[in-house]
This record gives sequence, C-alpha cells and structure tokens, in this order.
Amino acid sequence: MKNIELALIGYVAWTLLLLLMLVGRRSFLTISGKKAANTFSTDGKDLGGFDQRLVRAQANCVENLPIFASIALYCIFKQYHAITDKFALVLLAARIGQSTVHMISTRTLAVYARFTFFVIQLAIMLEWLWCIFSVK
Repeated sequence: MKNIELALIGYVAWTLLLLLMLVGRRSFLTISGKKAANTFSTDGKDLGGFDQRLVRAQANCVENLPIFASIALYCIFKQYHAITDKFALVLLAARIGQSTVHMISTRTLAVYARFTFFVIQLAIMLEWLWCIFSVK
C-alpha cells in the first residue's frame, strides 16, 4: 500500500473513530438518563467542555476530508505517488495532531498548536496541487 492510500484510509478511520467517540458519549448520556436523545445540539454547545470540543474536532475532519480525499484519489488514479507519498503520512499525523489538541484544550498555546497542524496540512495539499499542475 502506498503512503497516500494509507493516509486516505487513516484519515477516514480517524474521522470514524471520532464519530464513534461522539456516539459513545451521547449514548452514555442518554442511557444514563442525563440527557434526552432528542435534545442534543448539533454543535455540542449544550454539553460544553470535552464533548463540545469532540463535536468540533469530528466536524472539522468531515469538513476537510472532501478536499484531502479529492486530491488523494486523483493522485492515486493518475499514479502520482511520487507527488504524494513523501508527505502523505505527515499530513495524516498533522490531522490527528490537530484533532487531538482540539479535544484536549482551547487555551491559547493549544490553539496555536492546532493552527500549526492545520497549516501543515494546507501547505502539503497546496504543494501537491502545485506539483499536479506542473506535470507535463
């Protein structure tokens, strides 16, 4: 398996893991009688703290997955592994890092770290696009 394929599957798996965590938390709150199943806010503001950050981390993965997946699938289809494989796993690590920091804290230093992880992902995808358009 090429790095870009591993990164794509890893990104999807990470997004699903966050969704499972979210489902688990909400199921626990519902089953324990702490919250009615039909009262959860889509943005997590009704729960606050970790739960709200988890909702946002998962939603952020979902929001960015189509961009990453589009580039990844195009490069897989065109067999542009030389373009993507060098930094594909770095991008995946940055995505996991961004989500993890997002769930842990919203303090200023954490926000800077989260933004740094985001910029790494953005820079890698922009570099890939540059290389794709440079292919003759």
